[in-house]
Amino acid sequence: VQLVESGGGSVQAGGSLRLSCQASGYTIRRYAVAWFRQAPGKEREGVAAIDSDGATVYADSVRGRFTISKDSDKNNLSLEMNSLKPEDSAMYYCAAGPSSSLSPLSRLNGLPDWGRGTQVTVS
Repeated sequence: VQLVESGGGSVQAGGSLRLSCQASGYTIRRYAVAWFRQAPGKEREGVAAIDSDGATVYADSVRGRFTISKDSDKNNLSLEMNSLKPEDSAMYYCAAGPSSSLSPLSRLNGLPDWGRGTQVTVS
C-alpha cells in the first residue's frame, strides 16, 4: 500500500493549488480518504475527507475554499485549494483506510495508511 502526494508549492495569498494523492496497492473506492496538514509546532489537523459514498466533511477553517474529490477509477484523491491564506501553510498529507464515520475529522487520525506529504507555503 502506498500513497504519494504531489502538487504542493509556494503561492501568494489569494492564490490556488491543487494537491493530488495517488494510491497504489489497493483501491480507495471502498475506503475513507482524507487530507490532513501539519504546520511547524502545531498538531496535525484534519482538512477534508470523503467516504466511499462520496460524502464529504471539511474543517471549518477551509470550508468554502477547499474542495476534496476522488477518482476511484484512477485511484486518485485531490484537494483543490482556493483563496489560500498564509495560515494554510503546512505539510499536507493524504490518508486512507476503513472508517465508520468521517466525523469528527480528528477520528481519521487513526487511518492506517499515510503518504509522506507535500509542502504548501502561502506568503
